[in-house]
Amino acid sequence: MPTIHVEIWKGRPQASKKALAAALTQTVIEQVGCPAGAVSVIIQEVDKQDWYIGGKACQEMYPEPS
Repeated sequence: MPTIHVEIWKGRPQASKKALAAALTQTVIEQVGCPAGAVSVIIQEVDKQDWYIGGKACQEMYPEPS
């Protein structure tokens, strides 16, 4: 049973997450040859203030538009 873990910034629309899960599931089906019911996708949302790249918080690097 393939399981895919995805971490993204908090705040993405539910429709975008659903589309991502569907696309990832389809890719696994095509590449691994398993049925859709065997594929799990877990999307975990992380605050930008808790995600760091190069020692800097993404909240600082990518501030929300005012």
